[in-house]
Amino acid sequence: MNLIFGLIGAILISVILGYWRLQKAWIVSHEELFCHLLIDVIFLIILLVITGGAGNPLISYLLVLLSVTATLLPKVYVKTFAVGGILIYTSFLFGDLQIERSMNMGPEEETFFELHLLGMWVIFLVSAILISVLITRMVSTIQNREINLAKAREKEMRSEQLVAIGTLAAGTAHALGTPLSTMSVLLTDLDKLDKDQLNTTEVRQDISLLKQQVTRCKRSLSQLTQYYNKDNPDQEEKITLEDFRGDVQDYIVNIYPSAPVSFIAIGDSNSEVISNLSIKHAVINIIENSIKAAKTRVEVTFQIVNEHAAHFEISINDDGPGIPSKVMESMGEPFISMRKESMGLGIFLANAAIQRLGGKIEMLNLKLGGALTLIKLPLPDHLQA
Repeated sequence: MNLIFGLIGAILISVILGYWRLQKAWIVSHEELFCHLLIDVIFLIILLVITGGAGNPLISYLLVLLSVTATLLPKVYVKTFAVGGILIYTSFLFGDLQIERSMNMGPEEETFFELHLLGMWVIFLVSAILISVLITRMVSTIQNREINLAKAREKEMRSEQLVAIGTLAAGTAHALGTPLSTMSVLLTDLDKLDKDQLNTTEVRQDISLLKQQVTRCKRSLSQLTQYYNKDNPDQEEKITLEDFRGDVQDYIVNIYPSAPVSFIAIGDSNSEVISNLSIKHAVINIIENSIKAAKTRVEVTFQIVNEHAAHFEISINDDGPGIPSKVMESMGEPFISMRKESMGLGIFLANAAIQRLGGKIEMLNLKLGGALTLIKLPLPDHLQA
């Protein structure tokens, strides 16, 4: 009896030491874990020696320890534990058979007891082999799958980052087209002037415009560099509706000072919306297309729409000839344009940037003439949900 109480005390001390060990920062190695399992095996052997040997149902606890080994440790430990467990069970079996023969039992009782012990041993043997083979393979398959999934996720994240950077780079190239064209025309005209004509007020205005266009090009390239150097280059930010409208308006007014564009913010200007550089490029590209197509006016409206699913909506309306059917049918494809000087990337890049943020873009021709483009983006709370 004292031996049993001593064994229980040793088990409690082992549990306390194991809990203390788990609180430490250093990693549990395979060897250390295997040693802990062996300690449990020693406790079990002592218990079986004093409580019945192979006839004690607790001997099946070896299968539990084998399952833990097969789940957490490499194959070499599993095979070692399986062979060791079988040997332990077999030694207890032979010991019990020797004890049984020394007892005064009838032939039928002796045969029944031997069959019972042999049956338990066979079940243990088969179970140990199945656990060693099946669970080991299952764990290996799961580990390989997790590794492949991790690699796939990492590859997908890199691809998304490359696509985001590539999209912004293409958007920057698209944005540089207008100032470079303006500079080319002005420089061509200036090149035809003589020294006396270069001192006129009009020429000074042209030179000032050239400086503005150069500044715009530098700003676009600077934004691209900052975007690339971010840890998460496509990270969304929360800004107010008024700030979003102001950023877009400042850009358009500086580049197209004489364009008939009106900017309207409906609702609470302090409402938060989500944005990033790609989205602003998208909105600006579509407004530029409307300016080039419009006859007398372009209206850009920013508002929070609460009907059905609440969202941030930007509508761009012009009184031009409308959107050609070819562009309407191929809005999600690149290199679709009705102007020879255009690469046909504006609508494609806008659509890609908006979809990546969880929004959508709708383009339609109005019955009274002109075109309407609706950009719908989720609100910050809906994006997190």
